[in-house]
Amino acid sequence: MEFYVVLVTVPDIQTGNTIADALVSEGLAKCANIVSDIKSIFHWEGHVQQESELLLIIKAKKANFPALMSKVKELHPYTVPEIIALPIVDGSEEYLGWLNS
Repeated sequence: MEFYVVLVTVPDIQTGNTIADALVSEGLAKCANIVSDIKSIFHWEGHVQQESELLLIIKAKKANFPALMSKVKELHPYTVPEIIALPIVDGSEEYLGWLNS
């Protein structure tokens, strides 16, 4: 079984809670952490922008990623939300077993 850590930035705690709860409740992710107070600097519509955001760190099975991405897009207010999947290449046997359960 292969797993991903998925990174998603959100504008506020309400959006973060809504997305994280939906993903875990619907079985698309096993766990989602919400990291507050990050500063994002990015290029958008011809200008450098700076925004305060939160970061979701989501752990999920690779097989669930297409549905997970679709749900994030459905619930996210951004035109182009950040949705980046990173493969989990190793981890504790107990934790990976829990992700697989």
